[in-house]
Amino acid sequence: MIKKLILIFKISYKLAKSGIIEIVEEYHQLPTPIKWFFKILNFNQNNSLKNVNLSAGEKISIALQEMGTTFIKLGQFLATRPDIIGANLADELEKLQDKLPPFSMYEAKEILKKEIGIENFNKIKDITEPVAAASIAQVHFAKVLNAEGDTKEVAIKILRPGIEKKFNEELEALMLLANIAELFLPKTRRLRLIETVYLLREITSVEMDLRFEAAAANELLENTKNDNNFIVPNIYWDFTSQRVLTLDRIVGSSIRDMAFIETNAIDKKKLAADVIQSFLKQAVRDGFFHGDMHQGNLFIDKTGNLIPVDFGIMGRIDENNRRYLAEILYGFIQRDYKKVAEVHLEAGLIPKETSIDEFSQALRSIGEPIFGQKIKDISGGNLLAQLFKVTEKFNMHTQTQLLILQKTMVVVEGVARKIYPETNIWEVSKPILEDWLKNYKSPKTNINRAIRLSKELLEKIPDLPSFLDRANYALKMIAEGKINLNTGNHTQLELEKQKFKMFRNNFIILVLGSIILINLIF
Repeated sequence: MIKKLILIFKISYKLAKSGIIEIVEEYHQLPTPIKWFFKILNFNQNNSLKNVNLSAGEKISIALQEMGTTFIKLGQFLATRPDIIGANLADELEKLQDKLPPFSMYEAKEILKKEIGIENFNKIKDITEPVAAASIAQVHFAKVLNAEGDTKEVAIKILRPGIEKKFNEELEALMLLANIAELFLPKTRRLRLIETVYLLREITSVEMDLRFEAAAANELLENTKNDNNFIVPNIYWDFTSQRVLTLDRIVGSSIRDMAFIETNAIDKKKLAADVIQSFLKQAVRDGFFHGDMHQGNLFIDKTGNLIPVDFGIMGRIDENNRRYLAEILYGFIQRDYKKVAEVHLEAGLIPKETSIDEFSQALRSIGEPIFGQKIKDISGGNLLAQLFKVTEKFNMHTQTQLLILQKTMVVVEGVARKIYPETNIWEVSKPILEDWLKNYKSPKTNINRAIRLSKELLEKIPDLPSFLDRANYALKMIAEGKINLNTGNHTQLELEKQKFKMFRNNFIILVLGSIILINLIF
Protein backbone atom coordinates (compact mmCIF):
# COMPACT_ATOMS: atom_id res chain seq x y z
CA MET A 1 0.00 0.00 0.00
CA ILE A 2 2.84 2.39 0.89
CA LYS A 3 4.41 1.75 -2.51
CA LYS A 4 1.11 2.61 -4.23
CA LEU A 5 0.71 5.79 -2.18
CA ILE A 6 4.22 6.90 -3.11
CA LEU A 7 3.47 6.24 -6.77
CA ILE A 8 0.19 8.18 -6.53
CA PHE A 9 2.06 11.08 -4.94
CA LYS A 10 4.53 11.05 -7.84
CA ILE A 11 1.67 10.99 -10.35
CA SER A 12 -0.13 13.80 -8.52
CA TYR A 13 3.07 15.85 -8.53
CA LYS A 14 3.40 15.40 -12.28
CA LEU A 15 -0.27 16.31 -12.76
CA ALA A 16 0.16 19.48 -10.69
CA LYS A 17 3.34 20.46 -12.49
CA SER A 18 1.80 19.88 -15.92
CA GLY A 19 -1.09 22.29 -15.43
CA ILE A 20 -3.65 19.64 -16.36
CA ILE A 21 -5.69 20.20 -13.18
CA GLU A 22 -6.50 23.81 -14.17
CA ILE A 23 -7.65 22.59 -17.57
CA VAL A 24 -9.72 19.72 -16.13
CA GLU A 25 -11.53 22.18 -13.86
CA GLU A 26 -12.91 23.88 -16.95
CA TYR A 27 -14.89 20.68 -17.55
CA HIS A 28 -15.40 19.18 -14.07
CA GLN A 29 -15.50 21.03 -10.75
CA LEU A 30 -13.14 19.39 -8.26
CA PRO A 31 -13.82 19.22 -4.50
CA THR A 32 -12.02 21.90 -2.46
CA PRO A 33 -9.69 19.47 -0.58
CA ILE A 34 -8.44 18.04 -3.90
CA LYS A 35 -7.90 21.52 -5.36
CA TRP A 36 -5.85 22.58 -2.33
CA PHE A 37 -3.84 19.35 -2.49
CA PHE A 38 -2.77 20.12 -6.05
CA LYS A 39 -2.14 23.79 -5.24
CA ILE A 40 0.28 22.75 -2.50
CA LEU A 41 2.02 20.34 -4.86
CA ASN A 42 2.23 23.04 -7.51
CA PHE A 43 3.65 25.68 -5.16
CA ASN A 44 6.53 27.56 -6.71
CA GLN A 45 6.52 25.31 -9.79
CA ASN A 46 7.44 26.77 -13.13
CA ASN A 47 4.62 25.61 -15.35
CA SER A 48 5.49 26.27 -18.97
CA LEU A 49 1.97 25.55 -20.18
CA LYS A 50 0.07 28.12 -18.13
CA ASN A 51 0.73 31.13 -20.28
CA VAL A 52 1.13 29.41 -23.64
CA ASN A 53 -1.42 30.28 -26.32
CA LEU A 54 -2.61 26.74 -27.03
CA SER A 55 -5.95 24.95 -26.89
CA ALA A 56 -6.82 22.86 -23.83
CA GLY A 57 -6.39 19.68 -25.86
CA GLU A 58 -2.95 20.73 -27.09
CA LYS A 59 -1.84 21.62 -23.55
CA ILE A 60 -3.03 18.27 -22.20
CA SER A 61 -1.36 16.39 -25.06
CA ILE A 62 1.97 18.13 -24.33
CA ALA A 63 1.61 17.47 -20.60
CA LEU A 64 0.83 13.78 -21.09
CA GLN A 65 3.82 13.38 -23.38
CA GLU A 66 6.06 14.98 -20.75
CA MET A 67 4.66 12.67 -18.05
CA GLY A 68 5.73 9.50 -19.83
CA THR A 69 4.61 6.34 -21.56
CA THR A 70 1.67 5.28 -19.40
CA PHE A 71 0.13 8.73 -19.65
CA ILE A 72 0.49 8.80 -23.43
CA LYS A 73 -1.47 5.56 -23.53
CA LEU A 74 -3.99 6.98 -21.04
CA GLY A 75 -4.49 10.03 -23.26
CA GLN A 76 -5.06 7.85 -26.29
CA PHE A 77 -7.58 5.81 -24.36
CA LEU A 78 -9.38 8.92 -23.05
CA ALA A 79 -9.79 9.91 -26.68
CA THR A 80 -12.24 6.98 -26.80
CA ARG A 81 -14.27 8.51 -23.94
CA PRO A 82 -15.90 11.73 -25.21
CA ASP A 83 -18.58 11.10 -22.58
CA ILE A 84 -15.98 11.88 -19.92
CA ILE A 85 -13.89 14.64 -21.47
CA GLY A 86 -16.17 16.03 -24.20
CA ALA A 87 -16.10 15.56 -27.97
CA ASN A 88 -13.75 18.51 -28.67
CA LEU A 89 -11.13 17.41 -26.15
CA ALA A 90 -11.43 13.82 -27.37
CA ASP A 91 -10.69 15.00 -30.91
CA GLU A 92 -7.58 16.81 -29.67
CA LEU A 93 -6.31 13.77 -27.78
CA GLU A 94 -6.84 11.67 -30.88
CA LYS A 95 -3.87 13.58 -32.31
CA LEU A 96 -1.62 12.63 -29.36
CA GLN A 97 1.69 11.48 -30.77
CA ASP A 98 2.91 8.20 -29.40
CA LYS A 99 6.58 8.72 -30.22
CA LEU A 100 9.62 8.20 -28.03
CA PRO A 101 13.37 7.92 -28.67
CA PRO A 102 14.26 4.37 -29.83
CA PHE A 103 16.30 1.95 -27.76
CA SER A 104 19.61 0.76 -29.17
CA MET A 105 20.21 -1.78 -31.93
CA TYR A 106 22.31 -3.77 -29.49
CA GLU A 107 19.34 -4.10 -27.07
CA ALA A 108 17.03 -4.96 -29.98
CA LYS A 109 19.29 -7.76 -31.22
CA GLU A 110 19.80 -9.16 -27.72
CA ILE A 111 16.02 -9.31 -27.23
CA LEU A 112 15.64 -11.09 -30.59
CA LYS A 113 18.28 -13.69 -29.69
CA LYS A 114 16.66 -14.38 -26.33
CA GLU A 115 13.06 -14.47 -27.62
CA ILE A 116 13.29 -16.43 -30.89
CA GLY A 117 16.56 -18.30 -30.37
CA ILE A 118 19.97 -18.04 -32.05
CA GLU A 119 18.97 -20.37 -34.91
CA ASN A 120 16.04 -18.22 -36.00
CA PHE A 121 17.96 -15.02 -35.26
CA ASN A 122 20.60 -16.11 -37.78
CA LYS A 123 17.86 -16.36 -40.42
CA ILE A 124 17.21 -12.61 -40.07
CA LYS A 125 19.13 -10.53 -42.62
CA ASP A 126 19.52 -6.82 -43.34
CA ILE A 127 17.78 -5.63 -40.17
CA THR A 128 17.42 -1.85 -40.29
CA GLU A 129 17.63 0.84 -37.66
CA PRO A 130 14.23 1.52 -36.00
CA VAL A 131 11.75 2.97 -38.50
CA ALA A 132 9.20 3.81 -35.76
CA ALA A 133 9.43 4.04 -31.98
CA ALA A 134 6.39 4.33 -29.70
CA SER A 135 5.72 4.07 -25.96
CA ILE A 136 5.44 0.27 -25.94
CA ALA A 137 7.53 -0.97 -28.85
CA GLN A 138 9.60 -0.06 -31.89
CA VAL A 139 9.65 -1.46 -35.43
CA HIS A 140 12.51 -2.59 -37.69
CA PHE A 141 12.49 -3.77 -41.30
CA ALA A 142 14.37 -6.94 -42.24
CA LYS A 143 14.47 -10.03 -44.46
CA VAL A 144 13.89 -13.55 -43.17
CA LEU A 145 14.21 -17.07 -44.54
CA ASN A 146 10.90 -18.89 -44.16
CA ALA A 147 10.36 -22.65 -43.79
CA GLU A 148 10.34 -23.08 -47.59
CA GLY A 149 13.71 -21.36 -47.89
CA ASP A 150 12.26 -18.23 -49.50
CA THR A 151 13.38 -14.75 -48.51
CA LYS A 152 10.55 -12.55 -47.27
CA GLU A 153 10.56 -8.85 -46.46
CA VAL A 154 9.15 -8.36 -42.98
CA ALA A 155 8.48 -5.82 -40.25
CA ILE A 156 9.69 -6.79 -36.76
CA LYS A 157 8.04 -5.23 -33.71
CA ILE A 158 10.03 -5.42 -30.44
CA LEU A 159 8.79 -4.45 -26.95
CA ARG A 160 10.74 -1.88 -24.96
CA PRO A 161 12.93 -3.35 -22.20
CA GLY A 162 11.22 -3.29 -18.78
CA ILE A 163 7.98 -1.82 -20.16
CA GLU A 164 5.72 -4.46 -18.55
CA LYS A 165 6.76 -3.66 -14.98
CA LYS A 166 6.47 0.11 -15.51
CA PHE A 167 2.97 -0.15 -16.99
CA ASN A 168 1.71 -2.53 -14.33
CA GLU A 169 2.87 -0.28 -11.50
CA GLU A 170 1.42 2.89 -12.98
CA LEU A 171 -1.86 1.26 -13.97
CA GLU A 172 -2.30 0.06 -10.40
CA ALA A 173 -1.94 3.66 -9.30
CA LEU A 174 -4.47 4.79 -11.90
CA MET A 175 -6.92 2.19 -10.61
CA LEU A 176 -6.53 3.61 -7.11
CA LEU A 177 -7.09 7.13 -8.48
CA ALA A 178 -10.26 5.94 -10.24
CA ASN A 179 -11.54 4.61 -6.91
CA ILE A 180 -10.73 7.94 -5.24
CA ALA A 181 -12.50 9.85 -8.04
CA GLU A 182 -15.68 7.79 -7.64
CA LEU A 183 -15.52 8.33 -3.87
CA PHE A 184 -15.19 12.13 -4.00
CA LEU A 185 -16.99 12.78 -7.31
CA PRO A 186 -20.27 10.80 -7.18
CA LYS A 187 -21.31 12.05 -10.62
CA THR A 188 -18.44 10.09 -12.15
CA ARG A 189 -19.88 6.77 -10.96
CA ARG A 190 -22.21 6.64 -13.93
CA LEU A 191 -19.14 6.74 -16.14
CA ARG A 192 -17.71 3.61 -14.53
CA LEU A 193 -14.17 4.95 -14.26
CA ILE A 194 -12.99 1.84 -12.41
CA GLU A 195 -14.28 -0.40 -15.20
CA THR A 196 -12.73 1.97 -17.73
CA VAL A 197 -9.30 1.76 -16.13
CA TYR A 198 -9.75 -1.99 -15.88
CA LEU A 199 -10.48 -2.07 -19.61
CA LEU A 200 -7.37 0.04 -20.26
CA ARG A 201 -5.38 -2.45 -18.19
CA GLU A 202 -6.82 -5.35 -20.16
CA ILE A 203 -5.98 -3.67 -23.46
CA THR A 204 -2.42 -2.83 -22.45
CA SER A 205 -1.86 -6.32 -21.02
CA VAL A 206 -2.68 -7.69 -24.46
CA GLU A 207 -0.31 -5.17 -26.04
CA MET A 208 2.43 -6.36 -23.68
CA ASP A 209 2.27 -9.89 -25.09
CA LEU A 210 2.84 -9.76 -28.81
CA ARG A 211 1.67 -13.35 -29.20
CA PHE A 212 -1.84 -12.04 -28.48
CA GLU A 213 -1.44 -9.37 -31.16
CA ALA A 214 -0.21 -12.04 -33.58
CA ALA A 215 -3.23 -14.21 -32.77
CA ALA A 216 -5.57 -11.23 -33.25
CA ALA A 217 -4.03 -10.47 -36.65
CA ASN A 218 -4.36 -14.12 -37.62
CA GLU A 219 -8.04 -14.24 -36.58
CA LEU A 220 -8.77 -11.04 -38.51
CA LEU A 221 -6.97 -12.57 -41.52
CA GLU A 222 -9.14 -15.70 -41.34
CA ASN A 223 -12.35 -13.67 -40.99
CA THR A 224 -11.62 -11.34 -43.92
CA LYS A 225 -9.70 -13.59 -46.33
CA ASN A 226 -12.61 -13.60 -48.79
CA ASP A 227 -13.30 -9.84 -48.52
CA ASN A 228 -12.40 -7.75 -51.51
CA ASN A 229 -10.01 -4.83 -51.01
CA PHE A 230 -8.95 -5.76 -47.45
CA ILE A 231 -5.62 -7.54 -46.87
CA VAL A 232 -4.24 -8.51 -43.45
CA PRO A 233 -0.46 -9.17 -43.34
CA ASN A 234 0.72 -12.74 -42.71
CA ILE A 235 2.31 -13.66 -39.38
CA TYR A 236 5.69 -15.41 -39.23
CA TRP A 237 5.27 -17.58 -36.15
CA ASP A 238 8.87 -18.86 -36.06
CA PHE A 239 9.96 -15.25 -35.56
CA THR A 240 7.22 -14.30 -33.10
CA SER A 241 7.23 -14.54 -29.30
CA GLN A 242 5.97 -12.72 -26.23
CA ARG A 243 8.22 -9.71 -26.94
CA VAL A 244 8.66 -10.00 -30.71
CA LEU A 245 6.13 -9.86 -33.57
CA THR A 246 7.12 -10.50 -37.19
CA LEU A 247 4.73 -9.97 -40.10
CA ASP A 248 4.74 -9.04 -43.79
CA ARG A 249 6.26 -5.71 -44.65
CA ILE A 250 3.63 -3.45 -46.19
CA VAL A 251 4.13 -2.62 -49.86
CA GLY A 252 2.23 0.59 -50.35
CA SER A 253 1.68 3.89 -48.60
CA SER A 254 -0.27 5.44 -45.73
CA ILE A 255 -3.93 6.08 -46.43
CA ARG A 256 -3.31 9.74 -45.60
CA ASP A 257 -0.91 9.97 -48.62
CA MET A 258 -3.21 11.75 -51.07
CA ALA A 259 -0.39 12.08 -53.63
CA PHE A 260 -0.08 8.26 -53.72
CA ILE A 261 -3.85 7.96 -54.21
CA GLU A 262 -3.82 10.51 -57.03
CA THR A 263 -0.75 9.01 -58.76
CA ASN A 264 -2.27 5.51 -58.81
CA ALA A 265 -5.73 6.77 -59.87
CA ILE A 266 -7.43 5.14 -56.87
CA ASP A 267 -11.18 5.85 -56.68
CA LYS A 268 -11.51 8.06 -53.57
CA LYS A 269 -15.26 7.55 -53.18
CA LYS A 270 -14.90 3.77 -53.34
CA LEU A 271 -11.88 3.80 -51.02
CA ALA A 272 -13.80 5.82 -48.41
CA ALA A 273 -16.74 3.41 -48.66
CA ASP A 274 -14.38 0.43 -48.31
CA VAL A 275 -13.02 1.85 -45.03
CA ILE A 276 -16.50 2.10 -43.49
CA GLN A 277 -17.85 -1.15 -44.91
CA SER A 278 -14.79 -3.20 -43.93
CA PHE A 279 -15.21 -2.02 -40.34
CA LEU A 280 -18.94 -2.82 -40.31
CA LYS A 281 -18.32 -6.28 -41.74
CA GLN A 282 -15.84 -6.98 -38.97
CA ALA A 283 -18.07 -5.59 -36.21
CA VAL A 284 -21.51 -6.81 -37.27
CA ARG A 285 -20.74 -9.91 -39.32
CA ASP A 286 -17.74 -11.30 -37.41
CA GLY A 287 -18.07 -9.74 -33.96
CA PHE A 288 -14.32 -9.13 -34.00
CA PHE A 289 -12.91 -5.87 -35.32
CA HIS A 290 -9.80 -3.72 -35.50
CA GLY A 291 -10.25 -1.25 -32.66
CA ASP A 292 -7.73 1.38 -33.74
CA MET A 293 -8.44 2.11 -37.40
CA HIS A 294 -7.01 5.63 -37.57
CA GLN A 295 -4.99 6.91 -40.51
CA GLY A 296 -1.66 5.85 -39.01
CA ASN A 297 -2.79 2.21 -38.90
CA LEU A 298 -4.23 1.97 -42.41
CA PHE A 299 -2.18 1.52 -45.58
CA ILE A 300 -3.13 1.07 -49.23
CA ASP A 301 -1.42 -0.62 -52.16
CA LYS A 302 -1.36 0.58 -55.76
CA THR A 303 -4.69 -1.10 -56.55
CA GLY A 304 -6.50 0.51 -53.61
CA ASN A 305 -6.53 -2.50 -51.26
CA LEU A 306 -6.75 -1.61 -47.55
CA ILE A 307 -3.96 -3.02 -45.38
CA PRO A 308 -4.33 -2.64 -41.58
CA VAL A 309 -1.42 -2.71 -39.12
CA ASP A 310 -1.07 -2.64 -35.31
CA PHE A 311 -3.46 -5.26 -33.91
CA GLY A 312 -2.89 -4.48 -30.24
CA ILE A 313 -6.37 -3.01 -29.74
CA MET A 314 -9.17 -5.25 -30.99
CA GLY A 315 -12.85 -5.29 -30.14
CA ARG A 316 -15.20 -8.23 -29.71
CA ILE A 317 -19.02 -8.19 -29.67
CA ASP A 318 -21.33 -11.09 -28.89
CA GLU A 319 -24.21 -12.04 -31.16
CA ASN A 320 -26.91 -10.25 -29.17
CA ASN A 321 -24.97 -6.97 -29.06
CA ARG A 322 -24.26 -7.26 -32.78
CA ARG A 323 -27.99 -7.49 -33.41
CA TYR A 324 -28.64 -4.51 -31.13
CA LEU A 325 -25.93 -2.52 -32.89
CA ALA A 326 -27.24 -3.36 -36.36
CA GLU A 327 -30.84 -2.57 -35.46
CA ILE A 328 -29.93 0.71 -33.73
CA LEU A 329 -27.87 1.91 -36.69
CA TYR A 330 -30.43 0.72 -39.22
CA GLY A 331 -33.19 2.32 -37.17
CA PHE A 332 -31.38 5.67 -37.40
CA ILE A 333 -30.98 5.18 -41.16
CA GLN A 334 -34.73 4.47 -41.48
CA ARG A 335 -35.49 7.31 -39.03
CA ASP A 336 -37.48 4.79 -36.98
CA TYR A 337 -36.73 6.29 -33.57
CA LYS A 338 -39.32 4.21 -31.72
CA LYS A 339 -37.63 1.05 -32.98
CA VAL A 340 -34.24 2.38 -31.82
CA ALA A 341 -35.74 3.16 -28.40
CA GLU A 342 -37.27 -0.33 -28.14
CA VAL A 343 -33.93 -1.94 -29.00
CA HIS A 344 -32.23 0.15 -26.28
CA LEU A 345 -34.80 -1.12 -23.79
CA GLU A 346 -34.52 -4.73 -24.93
CA ALA A 347 -30.73 -4.56 -24.72
CA GLY A 348 -30.90 -3.23 -21.17
CA LEU A 349 -29.16 0.00 -22.17
CA ILE A 350 -31.82 2.10 -20.43
CA PRO A 351 -33.80 1.37 -17.22
CA LYS A 352 -36.96 -0.75 -17.60
CA GLU A 353 -39.15 2.10 -16.34
CA THR A 354 -38.01 4.46 -19.14
CA SER A 355 -40.83 5.88 -21.26
CA ILE A 356 -40.37 4.62 -24.83
CA ASP A 357 -42.17 7.67 -26.22
CA GLU A 358 -39.97 10.12 -24.30
CA PHE A 359 -36.78 8.30 -25.26
CA SER A 360 -37.93 8.15 -28.91
CA GLN A 361 -38.46 11.90 -28.83
CA ALA A 362 -34.94 12.40 -27.45
CA LEU A 363 -33.49 10.20 -30.20
CA ARG A 364 -35.45 12.16 -32.80
CA SER A 365 -33.83 15.35 -31.50
CA ILE A 366 -30.48 13.78 -32.39
CA GLY A 367 -31.38 12.14 -35.69
CA GLU A 368 -33.51 14.72 -37.46
CA PRO A 369 -30.96 17.58 -37.45
CA ILE A 370 -28.50 15.17 -39.06
CA PHE A 371 -30.76 14.39 -41.98
CA GLY A 372 -31.39 18.08 -42.45
CA GLN A 373 -27.68 18.90 -42.87
CA LYS A 374 -25.43 18.70 -45.87
CA ILE A 375 -23.60 15.41 -45.91
CA LYS A 376 -20.19 17.04 -45.48
CA ASP A 377 -21.40 18.91 -42.38
CA ILE A 378 -22.56 15.82 -40.48
CA SER A 379 -20.19 15.18 -37.59
CA GLY A 380 -20.01 11.75 -36.05
CA GLY A 381 -18.24 13.24 -33.06
CA ASN A 382 -21.03 15.73 -32.42
CA LEU A 383 -23.63 13.00 -32.87
CA LEU A 384 -21.85 10.87 -30.27
CA ALA A 385 -21.59 13.80 -27.86
CA GLN A 386 -25.35 14.44 -28.18
CA LEU A 387 -26.13 10.76 -27.67
CA PHE A 388 -24.12 10.69 -24.44
CA LYS A 389 -26.01 13.74 -23.16
CA VAL A 390 -29.30 12.02 -23.89
CA THR A 391 -28.20 8.79 -22.23
CA GLU A 392 -27.17 10.71 -19.12
CA LYS A 393 -30.64 12.26 -18.91
CA PHE A 394 -32.22 8.81 -19.06
CA ASN A 395 -29.73 7.35 -16.57
CA MET A 396 -28.16 5.07 -19.16
CA HIS A 397 -24.92 3.56 -17.91
CA THR A 398 -21.86 3.66 -20.11
CA GLN A 399 -21.32 0.22 -21.65
CA THR A 400 -17.60 -0.38 -21.22
CA GLN A 401 -17.63 -3.36 -23.57
CA LEU A 402 -18.83 -1.09 -26.39
CA LEU A 403 -16.46 1.84 -25.79
CA ILE A 404 -13.93 0.72 -28.40
CA LEU A 405 -16.71 0.14 -30.91
CA GLN A 406 -18.27 3.57 -30.31
CA LYS A 407 -15.02 5.46 -30.80
CA THR A 408 -13.84 3.32 -33.72
CA MET A 409 -17.06 4.13 -35.57
CA VAL A 410 -16.31 7.83 -35.23
CA VAL A 411 -12.64 7.37 -36.19
CA VAL A 412 -13.50 5.28 -39.25
CA GLU A 413 -16.01 7.88 -40.38
CA GLY A 414 -13.37 10.59 -39.98
CA VAL A 415 -10.84 8.62 -42.05
CA ALA A 416 -13.40 8.13 -44.80
CA ARG A 417 -14.35 11.81 -44.82
CA LYS A 418 -10.71 12.90 -45.17
CA ILE A 419 -10.42 10.73 -48.27
CA TYR A 420 -13.78 11.76 -49.73
CA PRO A 421 -15.50 14.63 -47.84
CA GLU A 422 -18.95 13.88 -49.32
CA THR A 423 -19.03 10.35 -47.88
CA ASN A 424 -22.47 9.52 -46.50
CA ILE A 425 -21.86 7.07 -43.66
CA TRP A 426 -25.56 6.21 -43.52
CA GLU A 427 -25.82 5.46 -47.23
CA VAL A 428 -22.60 3.40 -47.22
CA SER A 429 -23.61 1.46 -44.10
CA LYS A 430 -27.13 0.59 -45.25
CA PRO A 431 -26.38 -2.40 -47.56
CA ILE A 432 -24.07 -4.05 -44.98
CA LEU A 433 -26.64 -3.71 -42.19
CA GLU A 434 -29.55 -4.78 -44.43
CA ASP A 435 -27.73 -7.90 -45.61
CA TRP A 436 -26.71 -8.93 -42.10
CA LEU A 437 -30.16 -8.35 -40.57
CA LYS A 438 -31.81 -10.20 -43.47
CA ASN A 439 -29.49 -13.17 -42.94
CA TYR A 440 -29.85 -13.02 -39.14
CA LYS A 441 -33.65 -13.16 -39.34
CA SER A 442 -33.81 -15.76 -42.13
CA PRO A 443 -35.61 -19.09 -41.40
CA LYS A 444 -32.40 -21.05 -42.01
CA THR A 445 -30.41 -18.98 -39.50
CA ASN A 446 -33.23 -19.17 -36.92
CA ILE A 447 -33.39 -22.96 -37.25
CA ASN A 448 -29.60 -23.32 -36.92
CA ARG A 449 -29.67 -21.02 -33.88
CA ALA A 450 -32.50 -23.08 -32.31
CA ILE A 451 -30.62 -26.33 -32.97
CA ARG A 452 -27.45 -24.94 -31.40
CA LEU A 453 -29.33 -23.64 -28.38
CA SER A 454 -31.22 -26.93 -27.99
CA LYS A 455 -27.97 -28.90 -27.99
CA GLU A 456 -26.57 -26.63 -25.28
CA LEU A 457 -29.68 -27.03 -23.16
CA LEU A 458 -29.84 -30.81 -23.66
CA GLU A 459 -26.36 -31.04 -22.22
CA LYS A 460 -27.63 -29.32 -19.05
CA ILE A 461 -30.58 -31.71 -18.48
CA PRO A 462 -28.59 -34.04 -16.16
CA ASP A 463 -28.21 -31.07 -13.75
CA LEU A 464 -31.97 -30.42 -13.69
CA PRO A 465 -32.90 -32.59 -10.63
CA SER A 466 -30.21 -31.12 -8.36
CA PHE A 467 -31.12 -27.59 -9.44
CA LEU A 468 -34.80 -28.12 -8.69
CA ASP A 469 -33.87 -29.56 -5.29
CA ARG A 470 -31.85 -26.43 -4.47
CA ALA A 471 -34.63 -24.16 -5.68
CA ASN A 472 -37.30 -25.99 -3.65
CA TYR A 473 -35.07 -25.95 -0.58
CA ALA A 474 -34.55 -22.20 -0.91
CA LEU A 475 -38.30 -21.58 -1.23
CA LYS A 476 -38.97 -23.81 1.79
CA MET A 477 -36.45 -21.87 3.89
CA ILE A 478 -38.14 -18.61 2.94
CA ALA A 479 -41.60 -19.97 3.80
CA GLU A 480 -40.38 -21.11 7.23
CA GLY A 481 -38.78 -17.73 7.91
CA LYS A 482 -35.31 -19.19 8.15
CA ILE A 483 -34.01 -16.71 5.58
CA ASN A 484 -34.16 -13.07 6.67
CA LEU A 485 -34.77 -10.92 3.60
CA ASN A 486 -33.28 -7.90 5.34
CA THR A 487 -29.84 -9.41 5.92
CA GLY A 488 -26.90 -10.34 3.77
CA ASN A 489 -28.89 -13.40 2.66
CA HIS A 490 -30.81 -11.03 0.42
CA THR A 491 -28.05 -10.99 -2.19
CA GLN A 492 -27.87 -14.78 -2.26
CA LEU A 493 -31.61 -14.92 -2.52
CA GLU A 494 -31.55 -12.65 -5.51
CA LEU A 495 -28.98 -14.93 -7.12
CA GLU A 496 -31.21 -17.93 -6.50
CA LYS A 497 -34.16 -16.07 -7.96
CA GLN A 498 -32.15 -15.14 -11.02
CA LYS A 499 -31.02 -18.75 -11.44
CA PHE A 500 -34.58 -19.93 -11.16
CA LYS A 501 -35.77 -17.38 -13.67
CA MET A 502 -32.92 -18.34 -16.04
CA PHE A 503 -33.82 -22.00 -15.71
CA ARG A 504 -37.48 -21.26 -16.44
CA ASN A 505 -36.60 -19.33 -19.57
CA ASN A 506 -34.11 -21.96 -20.73
CA PHE A 507 -36.69 -24.70 -20.17
CA ILE A 508 -39.20 -22.88 -22.37
CA ILE A 509 -36.55 -22.44 -25.08
CA LEU A 510 -35.65 -26.13 -24.79
CA VAL A 511 -39.27 -27.16 -25.35
CA LEU A 512 -39.61 -24.85 -28.36
CA GLY A 513 -36.29 -26.03 -29.76
CA SER A 514 -37.37 -29.66 -29.39
CA ILE A 515 -40.58 -28.94 -31.27
CA ILE A 516 -38.56 -27.37 -34.11
CA LEU A 517 -36.23 -30.37 -34.22
CA ILE A 518 -39.15 -32.84 -34.31
CA ASN A 519 -40.71 -30.90 -37.21
CA LEU A 520 -37.40 -30.93 -39.08
CA ILE A 521 -36.93 -34.67 -38.59
CA PHE A 522 -40.50 -35.72 -39.37
